[in-house]
Amino acid sequence: MGGEPEKAEAAPPEDAAVVKAVDPPAPEEKTDDSKALVLVEKVADSPVEKGSGSINRDAVLARVETEKKESLLKAWEENEKAKVENWAQKKLSAVSSWEKTKKASVEAELTKVEESLEKKKAEYAEKKKNKVAAIHKTAEEKRAMLEAKKGEDLLKVEELAAKHRIKGFIPKKTLGCFGAEELPLPLSLFISVNGVVYARTLVRCVLPMTSQIIICG
Repeated sequence: MGGEPEKAEAAPPEDAAVVKAVDPPAPEEKTDDSKALVLVEKVADSPVEKGSGSINRDAVLARVETEKKESLLKAWEENEKAKVENWAQKKLSAVSSWEKTKKASVEAELTKVEESLEKKKAEYAEKKKNKVAAIHKTAEEKRAMLEAKKGEDLLKVEELAAKHRIKGFIPKKTLGCFGAEELPLPLSLFISVNGVVYARTLVRCVLPMTSQIIICG
């Protein structure tokens, strides 16, 4: 009898073994539960991801629309600027053309005036030259006449002196005065000396600053 209790005591290990043998399936069930939980979590998370994707798409569409508007606005701005540039260039070209035309007109007018002045200057120079030449010619003619008269007078003096030498007559000194003129001699003024006839020389003298006339002989 003492050995039975030992058997009875030895029995529990078998039960424990049975329990241990039954226990292993439990982890499999836990594993299935964890998978189920994971699936539930994924299913629960999917609506959130779908909502964020919709928000992102709206943002992208809004950004695309904004970029499209900006592109259109930029194109309009460039077009308007090009119009302004073309208009300004056309006006500037017109101003440059007007400036060139006016300058050419003024230069042509000034050239015409200068040519007219040069022509008048040449005409005046020619007139001056002609007048100077005429004055010089007149002066030369007067000089020639005076030289001729002087030559004639000198010749007369030489001839008269020769006659006096031949006759041995020494004429008396006569009073001469500035501006004297010989007067026609009447016959009563001729005298005869030793058969030689002499004529008295009468000179009309005009006193300066007066109208008085005296006869010198």
